[in-house]
Amino acid sequence: MSDINVVPYIDVMLVLVVILMVAAPFVNPSLVELPTLGKAAHAPETPIEVVVKADGQLLLRDRTAGSGAAPSEMRIEDLSARISELLKLHPDAPVVISGDKSVRYESVIKVMDAMYKLNVRHVGLAVKPAS
Repeated sequence: MSDINVVPYIDVMLVLVVILMVAAPFVNPSLVELPTLGKAAHAPETPIEVVVKADGQLLLRDRTAGSGAAPSEMRIEDLSARISELLKLHPDAPVVISGDKSVRYESVIKVMDAMYKLNVRHVGLAVKPAS
C-alpha cells in the first residue's frame, strides 16, 4: 500500500489550533502609550530653548537672560559648550527643544543626546497647543 494516512496529522493540527485559540487572549500586545497634550504641564517661564529648524540648523534662545535675547545660530558642538556655560550660571534652568514638524527625528535625538551628556536635569519637548 503506497498511500499516506493524513488523518493523524490533521488531528495534531486541530489540537495545535485549539491550543493557540485558548492561549491567544493571554498574550499581551506591546502597544506604546504616547502622552497626550491635555496631560502636559505648562511650559517653564525662563527656559533655555534649542530650536531645530527644518533643514537641521540649530538656534539657541536663552530666555534666562531676559526677553530681549535674540536666538543665535550654532553647530551641535558649539551648542554643548554654550549650554554648559549657561548651566553654570543657572544650574536649574530647564532646556526646551523645539523641533520643526518636518525636521528629521534624528536631529532632535542628537540634541537630546547632547543634553544627556551634559547631565541637564530638566529637558522638555515643545509642542503646539491645540486650539
